[in-house]
Amino acid sequence: LIDGRFPEYERVIPKESSNELKADRTEFRGALQRTAILSNEKYRGIRLVIRDSGVVLQAHNPEQEEAEEELEVEYSGEDIEIGFNVNYLLDALGAVEGDAVTLSVQDSNSSCLIRQPGNDDCTFVVMPMRL
Repeated sequence: LIDGRFPEYERVIPKESSNELKADRTEFRGALQRTAILSNEKYRGIRLVIRDSGVVLQAHNPEQEEAEEELEVEYSGEDIEIGFNVNYLLDALGAVEGDAVTLSVQDSNSSCLIRQPGNDDCTFVVMPMRL
């Protein structure tokens, strides 16, 4: 083991949120991959507009090209518009096993907790970005 002071990782993991999105992992990952094609190559930003009716994934680049895809999900909470680096979301979804994935977020400025429902052994924290 390495002797030294380490940050308290528990402080980075967000607490439970009332805003929780549950989606089919394969469908969500596929929608992210398709939308990411037209994201800015440097920042890889993608916007998620989350509502009761579903989630809209949006991306655009400096060449004025845009992508938008709507996905049906189970969502309970306030309407949220939040941006992420799409590569981080894809990495987390690629590592989650199972058919479903849960995203919990407090607001558009707080980190997102990604988990497989029923499995607390694996948790991913993804920080948002301004778009």
